Amino acid sequence: MPNVKSNIFLYRLLNYSDQYIDECIANVIEEVSQGKIVKKSSRHIPTIDFFLRIWIPRNHSKKDTIKRSTYYRWLNWSNTEKQRVIEFIDKNFKALAKDIVANEGKGIFYAKNALDMHDRPRDENENEKQITISLKDLEIVVNKSLNDSE
Repeated sequence: MPNVKSNIFLYRLLNYSDQYIDECIANVIEEVSQGKIVKKSSRHIPTIDFFLRIWIPRNHSKKDTIKRSTYYRWLNWSNTEKQRVIEFIDKNFKALAKDIVANEGKGIFYAKNALDMHDRPRDENENEKQITISLKDLEIVVNKSLNDSE
């Protein structure tokens, strides 16, 4: 028999995640433009850490949240309702984060690492040339990237 209290908690957690995503999407900042204060859309990258440690306790109740370790333990369980709900939340957060990174370039270094969006590794010898200058017994070797200004 399913645990009713646990299912109610999962439903609330799912509902809170939707509210948090809505806040991330609707976020605006105020900027000064031509002497006037203008509101500009500035979506936030959702994070599990902020959601569990700060957003839920501040917007609802401390008893309505779980520890990150519990979140990730549930995420790694197999074929349980908890795992499915946590996986759904996790996928939604990552989808929004990837969209913000791809379209707005926000939090690029943090997000690329957190979302496993890595650039291909650079070959150390790529785009480099070697210049050797001999002055009698003195040899100077200079490595210069082709991308550097000459």
